[in-house]
Amino acid sequence: MKTEFKSLDQLLQLSSKSSDFKTTTIVLGKQEVSIFYYSTLIDAKWMQQHLIHVVQNRALDSEIKDIEDIKAWIPINDIDITDDLTKIQSKLLKGYAIVQLHGNEQKCVLVNLADNHGLRKNNDTENEFSVVGPKVGFIEDLDTNIGLLRTIINIPNLIIKEIIVGTTSKTKVAVIYIDGVTNEQNVQTVEQRLSGIDHDVVFDSSVLDQMISDNSLTPFPLFVSTERRDRVVYSLINGQVAIISDGSPYFVLGPSTLFDFFISPEDYYLPWILGSFFRLIRIFGVIFSLFTTSMYVAITTYHYEVIPKDLLSPLIFSRMNVPFPPFFEVLFLEITIEFLREAGARLPTKIGQTLGIVGGIVIGQAAVEAALTSNILLILVALSALASFTTPIYKMSNAIRFLRFPIIILAALWGGIGIFIGLGFLFVHIIRLKSLGSPYIVPIFPLRIMSFKDGFIRSSFQILNKRPQHLRPKSSVRYLPKSVKQKNDLDEE
Repeated sequence: MKTEFKSLDQLLQLSSKSSDFKTTTIVLGKQEVSIFYYSTLIDAKWMQQHLIHVVQNRALDSEIKDIEDIKAWIPINDIDITDDLTKIQSKLLKGYAIVQLHGNEQKCVLVNLADNHGLRKNNDTENEFSVVGPKVGFIEDLDTNIGLLRTIINIPNLIIKEIIVGTTSKTKVAVIYIDGVTNEQNVQTVEQRLSGIDHDVVFDSSVLDQMISDNSLTPFPLFVSTERRDRVVYSLINGQVAIISDGSPYFVLGPSTLFDFFISPEDYYLPWILGSFFRLIRIFGVIFSLFTTSMYVAITTYHYEVIPKDLLSPLIFSRMNVPFPPFFEVLFLEITIEFLREAGARLPTKIGQTLGIVGGIVIGQAAVEAALTSNILLILVALSALASFTTPIYKMSNAIRFLRFPIIILAALWGGIGIFIGLGFLFVHIIRLKSLGSPYIVPIFPLRIMSFKDGFIRSSFQILNKRPQHLRPKSSVRYLPKSVKQKNDLDEE
């Protein structure tokens, strides 16, 4: 989004909406000098030593007559004097400070004070990994995270508002959005809910996620939680609101829909056909993970007639020595898999990987040989566990892991009818869910045909030029796609 400014005051007025935009005024004899900068983009020590202290010391011996004097005093190479608003805006958002002499508001000095925020050796994402695309993740410092965002969203319309949450911790929480794109009602809702929190200590953004949620009686996450910079940037330019607390590397994004949890940033770095295919694989994987073991219980307990004749003999042979009914057999294996998952997640990385592989093979083989379970069920449970991890967002995979158990119980009680009862309750529940007042399963309900272009599939960039309408953005067009004319190099003009 591009904003045209008629004067420097308009640029400074828009920038001042952000909490990280600072103004410092220095009195040098009879003159006043104002310094404007983004604290998240500059090196504060460098500014104090090489700008403020130097100018103050030189002003004791000399008098400032013109803006050129300030440029001559500052011992920094990258300095420029200009009145070009486009250049001033660009430099300000690249980590430069604007030095302005009162009485001469037309020209100003641009001083390079940029700091390489967030560029450290171990800055890769740990839990959201993709083969293609940038791997820059956030860290536990709020200013650094905001600086990482500003390096990509290089416009003054990126607004940061800080709110103090926590009666004991006094944690700084930043509400981030793009002015002129994000619906103001969503921003006001977030600010109102954050201001109404009465809690002692805020350790992580995940705590805020639960406190501002529309419904606390649901296993589904109502806000996307991510540590990837590209995912946060994509959400902001679409019109969502981002929330992060100091001390947390995870951003909370809302309003979110169910489809947001199946979208990976990698989808947009691959050709749209491949991106759509892998997204459909994820959606199918979640459905498979949710109903596979419950269907096994229902079929082997009540519905033998649906088993093909060729499969019936291997199934009878595999369960011939198993003394338990299918329900206890499935429950035993599912709980065993959960034990391995939790143990692998809590142990150090190298030990956890070894435990997951060795434990799964040893326990699975021993369970089959001891006739505690059938080998067919072992394969189904293993595939179901793998499919639950296809979701890019870890919180959604946790919800899928939990929902399998009540559906298994319903399948054991009433068979296929029990599965359909559970599916009906699940549909009714998610239809009633909202995220910041926005429907959770849009574009399915309410039906939005045009929004399907980035739902089940990822369409071409020629089609994805408009923002999702369920976010009610103030500006619906992201960019104007232009067709590229192909030219054959062999053609002669």
